[in-house]
Amino acid sequence: MSDHIPVIALHGGAGTILKANMTPEKEAAYHAGLRECLQSGLDVLLEGGTALDAVTAAVIALEENPLFNAGRGAVYTTDATHEMDAAIMDGRTRACGAISGICGPRNPVLAARAVMEKTEHVFLAGEGAKRFCVEAGLEIMPPEWFGTEQRLQALHKEMERRQSGSPDDGDPARKHGTVGAVARDKFGNLAAATSTGGMTAKTPGRVGDSPVIGAGTWADNQTVALSATGHGEYFIRWAVGHEVDARMRWAKQSLEQAATEVVQELGAIGGSGGVIAVDAKGNICLPFNSEGMYRAWCGKDGIIHTAIYE
Repeated sequence: MSDHIPVIALHGGAGTILKANMTPEKEAAYHAGLRECLQSGLDVLLEGGTALDAVTAAVIALEENPLFNAGRGAVYTTDATHEMDAAIMDGRTRACGAISGICGPRNPVLAARAVMEKTEHVFLAGEGAKRFCVEAGLEIMPPEWFGTEQRLQALHKEMERRQSGSPDDGDPARKHGTVGAVARDKFGNLAAATSTGGMTAKTPGRVGDSPVIGAGTWADNQTVALSATGHGEYFIRWAVGHEVDARMRWAKQSLEQAATEVVQELGAIGGSGGVIAVDAKGNICLPFNSEGMYRAWCGKDGIIHTAIYE
């Protein structure tokens, strides 16, 4: 059956540049990047491809774009190294794969997908994960390929701030950089994928919500495909992806109600960020409680939309 209108949504993180600091040139570059990355996933769907392939394509495009904190352009740890996390999930079967704390695979989302498709495991981390990626034949890049001058400056600035003991400036761009995509294909299947470089100046070994199945990434055909972005520690504590699923499944809430209320509740306890989500009917919901969230979507109207702030 191919009676479903394909829909897709993506985010480039809730860590948007504060509106006061955004230049028109930069804003135009973000809108163009979001549109281009969405098109990569949408093309897959329009050619009759699966939701799984569509979210993979969209996230690869985001990882390749240094404007976003995933793959090339990933932020630095306090050791001035990169540790990337990613996850992918298939709503048909709940098959999923995740990796964390690795630097090497050019596209971390492909590493997560390889874990799902080539191993009996769900989650690989650290050195073993990197070795698996090499053995799986993934394209491996040197650490400097992932770095950008802008991310290095952000690290230096944050380290100086900590050393001087000045208060946290609350800049969301430092804590909420993630990319992700969710989709429903013409067969009615859902899928989600998320990839991140983590937080600027994070402690080496820190893992956020992005690769945690049921927190930052989730997909089940009966309910929702979801990818989160924000202060990962809170999203893990609230098991955000699974929480939205549970409210839809057991409380019979709509996607709109479940996703919006969970994000509001997170905001109330200091967990800033947002989610992108699509349900079995092809409804899209993109709630966030921060100043902005880089996002793009193409719903049943077939039109690509991009947005940064409210």
